[in-house]
Amino acid sequence: MKQRDLVDLVLLGAIWGASFLFMRIAAPSFGPVALVEVRMLIGGLFLLPLLALRGGLGALREHGGRIALVGILNSTAPFLLITYAMLTLTTAMGSVLNATVPMWTALVAALWLGEQPRPLQWLGLAVGAAGVLVLVGDRLEFDPGGGGWHETVAIGATLLGMLLYGVSANVAKRTLAGVPTLATATGSQIVAAILLAPAAVWFWPAHAPSTGDWAAAIVLGVLCTGFAYVLYFRLIDRIGAMRAANVTYLIPLFATVYGMAFLAEPLTLRLLVGGVIVLAGTALALGVGQRLPLLRRA
Repeated sequence: MKQRDLVDLVLLGAIWGASFLFMRIAAPSFGPVALVEVRMLIGGLFLLPLLALRGGLGALREHGGRIALVGILNSTAPFLLITYAMLTLTTAMGSVLNATVPMWTALVAALWLGEQPRPLQWLGLAVGAAGVLVLVGDRLEFDPGGGGWHETVAIGATLLGMLLYGVSANVAKRTLAGVPTLATATGSQIVAAILLAPAAVWFWPAHAPSTGDWAAAIVLGVLCTGFAYVLYFRLIDRIGAMRAANVTYLIPLFATVYGMAFLAEPLTLRLLVGGVIVLAGTALALGVGQRLPLLRRA
């Protein structure tokens, strides 16, 4: 890997790790629906001129329906679930659960597309599941009246969002092969923002978010969505999808550091051990030479 590509990979990990911090900052004042709408709209508008410069607008018209489906599965639904979860979870917890995306992608491919994982991939799925259990085992509360109920729901919402990422990756693989990736990224954000707009108007916060909250939301859209897509797809073009997927290991590291530095979040032994196990499972799921289609991180 060339030095420039390594710098891009680390930068992308830092940016996507920061998305959890900015969600933690902005979600309480915006609410999940309004924040996701702002993020997707800004991200899509950021990408649209780049797509036009590359002559890719025709792909939006030609494949609009399928891109819209991917937008719902890969942006609207998981963004809402993860943003809701970040009202409760720490940046470190959210980012480590986010690292399960490759495992969900492989599992969906096996159950839906019949792409049987190799033995090491199955081992990776098992190790990753064990890591999640270690990570959340003492946090699950199934009594709606209990103090830990909200965290249990947040963990479930995050894992459901990761499952949807895995589903959307496989849907894109089946339906958008040959479509420019930038067109998919741009169209999915814009279409998803349009579809979510009525709900965003309905759930728009009664009290105006502060300047700092708006700044966090804008950074989420421009940097963590628009620019991050450009960087990610450039890495895929230069080093391939499998090597670009190594950013998965960097995101929890950066998110944990941000949470500790800016939000005074603690680093517990359970989080550290569970995170290492989850990342080990992810490594096994990714490291077998099969091109798993990873589209997005939070």
